[in-house]
Amino acid sequence: MKLGLHYWNYSTPADPAAIAPTLAQTATIAEQAGVASFTVMDHFFQMDAVFAAEEPMLEAYTTLGYVAAVTQRMTLGVLVTGVMYRYPGLLAKTVTTLDVLSGGRARLGIGASWYEREQLGLGVPVVPVAERFERLEETLRICLQMWSADDGPFNGQHYQLAETINSPQPLSRPRPPIMIGGGGEKKTLLLVARYADACNLFGRGGIDDITRKLDVLRGHCAAEGRDYDTIEKTVVASQAPLDDTDAFLAEVSEYAALGVSEVQVTPDRDPIEFARRLGDEVLPRLADIG
Repeated sequence: MKLGLHYWNYSTPADPAAIAPTLAQTATIAEQAGVASFTVMDHFFQMDAVFAAEEPMLEAYTTLGYVAAVTQRMTLGVLVTGVMYRYPGLLAKTVTTLDVLSGGRARLGIGASWYEREQLGLGVPVVPVAERFERLEETLRICLQMWSADDGPFNGQHYQLAETINSPQPLSRPRPPIMIGGGGEKKTLLLVARYADACNLFGRGGIDDITRKLDVLRGHCAAEGRDYDTIEKTVVASQAPLDDTDAFLAEVSEYAALGVSEVQVTPDRDPIEFARRLGDEVLPRLADIG
């Protein structure tokens, strides 16, 4: 079982001048402790469903470029890129840049986007949900084309690209892994079966919810002629790993029995302290979970 650190809050410590050194130290400690992946959110306002929108938030890919420079092994990605925030060709180029500069450690995490307040606030087009999923599928197809030998045009319903030149190509082979985030059973998990290397689900619904989502994914794979076992299953844990480590590990054991291979956790205190305690108290015990 792999552990991922999802860095979602830039408010601790409170001084904005401390954001960069805190981020660097957290990532370094996490990697040295054995954390497998480092992810950030794709938001421009902090999520007002959890925090205040005015709290600090950094642009995701700039942040990951900074983290790439202070780490060597962890996979780097966004959990997850909102499809409406970047033109698909530019997104493929951005992820390629991260992959090249990190030595082949980029992962494309992507979803349909949902936070309309920041979209309206910053002038990002807001389109109906059905159209967002159409754009998500076209974006996936464009990324796959740009990460291939085909540098010709792409003509979709929403996006038209005259050329898909992408030089240099990513260092990852055969390309950066694609993770689709979300548990929508009709559309999101179908796109996972059709295009993705990994899914990402939220553990807050409990083990029964994760079980059902994976059963739905298995059905979509059968319909698409896709080998279900080739898709990596990842989950954002609902249990805080430091408050009750026994309960967290019990939850992770249940995920592992379902075939989940990576669990992401979010700092709930000073991130440097959180990373240190992950290494001291959680990761040694996590190694015993298959």
